[in-house]
Amino acid sequence: MSDSQSSQGAASGSGGVLKAAAVAGLLAGTLDIVAAMIQFLIATGGANPVIVLQYIASGVFGPLAFSGSILYPCAGLLFHLVIATSWAGLFFEVYPRIALLRKSFVISGIAYGVIVWLAMTKIVVPLSYVRPIQHTLGKDLVAVAILMVCVGIPIAWRASRRWPREGSGHSADNP
Repeated sequence: MSDSQSSQGAASGSGGVLKAAAVAGLLAGTLDIVAAMIQFLIATGGANPVIVLQYIASGVFGPLAFSGSILYPCAGLLFHLVIATSWAGLFFEVYPRIALLRKSFVISGIAYGVIVWLAMTKIVVPLSYVRPIQHTLGKDLVAVAILMVCVGIPIAWRASRRWPREGSGHSADNP
């Protein structure tokens, strides 16, 4: 399948593409938040994982997100899912246009997980109101591994189901 054929396929079924990207984003966001909460539980010896959602909400609301209101963890979950779905949307936008991404969804997903980690760590989080966290090599390796496995690979897998390689026998109608 040529790049121009893939792009035409993306344009002709934009409603299906949006739905597929939303499903991929919600899947990735759910996997990622569960992994983040498990990581938090392990790191803190069992502290309430709702703090993870409050931390996410603090990107917009600052310290007020830790005030105890249930609205802030709910907002944190919403923000998290919107961000994950946005990352999925971006991947779904470029996937049919870049043939290299279609070679292996696992490799593409791993690379995308690294890109997401870099962008979130170096751009998005520093521009938010969250209090800075101490980065260590160990913590960063765990964080990037989670994003590879829980965000990058699932998003790339869903994209590969939407735009299969020629001769794979799969299509958006026949996953």
